[in-house]
Amino acid sequence: MATLLKMRASSLAADFLRNPFRPDYLVVAAMLLVAAVLGFITPAFVGLTDGQVSKMVALPAAMVFALMLLYDRRLILMVIILFRSGADNVLELTRLSIGSYPLGIGGLINGCVILTAMLLVSEKPKQTPASAFGAWGPFLGVMLLGVLISPVKGDAIRLFLGITSHFAMFIAGFHCVRDKQEFRRCIKLIAWSAVVPVLYSAVDFALNHNAPDFRLRSTFAHPNVLAFYTTVIIGLTFYLFKTLPKDASLGEKACLMLYLVVLLGVLALTKTRSAWGATAISFGVYAVLFERRYLLYMFFLGGVALMIPGVLDRLTDLEQGNTVTTYANLNSFAWRVYLWQTALDWMRPASYLFGNGFQSFKEYSIVFFPLAGRTNFGAHSVYVEILFELGIVGLLAFCWMYFKVLKALAGLVKVDALAAFSLIVVVVNYLICCFSDNMLDYLSYAWYLWFAVGAGCALARIGTQAGDAGPRGRK
Repeated sequence: MATLLKMRASSLAADFLRNPFRPDYLVVAAMLLVAAVLGFITPAFVGLTDGQVSKMVALPAAMVFALMLLYDRRLILMVIILFRSGADNVLELTRLSIGSYPLGIGGLINGCVILTAMLLVSEKPKQTPASAFGAWGPFLGVMLLGVLISPVKGDAIRLFLGITSHFAMFIAGFHCVRDKQEFRRCIKLIAWSAVVPVLYSAVDFALNHNAPDFRLRSTFAHPNVLAFYTTVIIGLTFYLFKTLPKDASLGEKACLMLYLVVLLGVLALTKTRSAWGATAISFGVYAVLFERRYLLYMFFLGGVALMIPGVLDRLTDLEQGNTVTTYANLNSFAWRVYLWQTALDWMRPASYLFGNGFQSFKEYSIVFFPLAGRTNFGAHSVYVEILFELGIVGLLAFCWMYFKVLKALAGLVKVDALAAFSLIVVVVNYLICCFSDNMLDYLSYAWYLWFAVGAGCALARIGTQAGDAGPRGRK
């Protein structure tokens, strides 16, 4: 698109006559159509906002994103990656309801990510391997079927588009990495995206630390989202620290080390046990495979963490409330187990194969869960949710996707063993946390995970192609 802007009018006209269906021209035509539509709907849109400035900015923001998309697709992707982690609270202010469905700048950003990936693939189709579509295709296909049979199609479509944006970020990673230096730049971008959430964590702690059952959530909608996002940032920052060049300054090393310590503190204050466990396992495996002295560091930091108010309480909470009786107060894990048991017992044999429809768990939980009251609870387990909503076929497609991704990352060992370990750990951490949380709902966290994984798979592919070309070149 930047090339088109630099062309003379005569050259541009001649090029358009020769290639009227060039992707850039199609995008321009689509943008003009959108501009016309926006002109027609602007009066109605202003009425929907009730005069609230925070909501009225959604329309101009859409136009800004469209212009940036025309100018440089990779640039807008980098901007989104750098700032999306700190935007949840702000984006919530821009939400308005059209009918019964919420819409805001967050939805526009999601659409922008999907459209960006589509344009990148259309421009350079060979840069995205068929294996990427082969890994994701079955799961997306089963989800689409789940949308068609869903009892709540609006919610199902919204989540389907959200998970499609995860795939878009994965694809974008292939188009942003052409060598090891670009891979490292992408990892740096993800790592430094946490600066705003980390800084705001101090504000959140100062304002709310005296509240009962305080859990740090910073710029995110829920403490768990911050916790899982932080596990990704910790893993990638640790990779950057361990792969610093030999001539790196002492200040640069100290900065990364301090950043890691602060991130671990943020993770502790989220009080999310599954994220704690995933991170501890990650460092434990690293210590066994690479540097045993990290076992001592883990022991020391674990002791420090137990002195943080509330951390020990979160761990000892699992020792009580494990029996389901009429008046018992269940701990969070026992509550989850009871929820899963009642959900699977309620399923009919006919729904085992393809499930009850996407997003049906929350809709039906008020029916099958005795402790639901008037609340529609999510599954708090991706595996139970997929089995309930998409059946055995959906669960197999989900497992197939991660098997293919982990297999691709295993190929990165020959190029960068520590990068392969770090990214495999990020994926395994996600799969561990999927046992006990609604991970499919955590959009921004998943974007960072999948962009990093896509970048790693791209580097592994580049290394494989270079290895294949070497022997032929010598012949």
